[in-house]
Amino acid sequence: MSANKAIDRKDHTPSGAAPGRVVPASAKPARGSGWSQRPGLSYVLSLAAGVLVWELVSRQLPGVVFASPLATLLRLVDDSINLKLPLALAHSLGHMTLGFVLALLVAVPLGFLMGRNEKAFVMLDPVVNAIYAIPTVAFVPFLIIWFGLFFEGRTALVFVMCVFDILVTVAAGARNIDPSLLQVGRSFGIRGWQRLRLILLPASMPFLFTAMRIGLARAVNAMITAELFMATVYLGKYMQDSAARFDSAGILAVIVILCAVGLGTQGALKRLESRMLPWHLQS
Repeated sequence: MSANKAIDRKDHTPSGAAPGRVVPASAKPARGSGWSQRPGLSYVLSLAAGVLVWELVSRQLPGVVFASPLATLLRLVDDSINLKLPLALAHSLGHMTLGFVLALLVAVPLGFLMGRNEKAFVMLDPVVNAIYAIPTVAFVPFLIIWFGLFFEGRTALVFVMCVFDILVTVAAGARNIDPSLLQVGRSFGIRGWQRLRLILLPASMPFLFTAMRIGLARAVNAMITAELFMATVYLGKYMQDSAARFDSAGILAVIVILCAVGLGTQGALKRLESRMLPWHLQS
């Protein structure tokens, strides 16, 4: 009888544990729920639920008011085959990308300066908050006067709509860096640019990715806003022409494209973040 108990105890000893020791449950690797281990399925189900709600709502309204998903899909396919929508999107992405990149080039270093230099923060924070509170559309008349109605003006509007969101988020991240990290760096003699490269920048990377995600969402918003409030071109012109014809399928087709651009850019950033900051996502 005692031999059988010893055999049973040995068979149930977890691998890697010393024989005769009982590994507590807290020491075993935690297993996530089924949903957390299948994010792709959750993603597809979420989109399917949205399309289902869209279909149910469209059945309660006339097609001229709110087109169905099928009618919108057919319009997307037709105007993608004749390259009308792809060409408009390609031109729209031009000023969106340039405005977003310029906003990053200005907001990231200025945000670090505000976050790590108390004098700069005291001087710039009231100005940033005052301008940040102004609705971005209020800048449109000035941007038209300064930059015109075309590519330069649209790029400027994307820049204005992105730069303050990125700036505020980066500054908050730079101010909230753990002081113990800086103390460890000083104990190892890390000073100047080395401190920025080895401590400040890696520690603020989660905030930087958050700022980029917020900025990208604002950039997509600014892209279509610029094409509606300035010279109506590309996707904005497509939407206005569809509205003039009471063609809700055409309007919804552009909205679907904007959603796809937003989801695609956000997904790409999440994938990049998971590769660069696995420690942050797993914590």
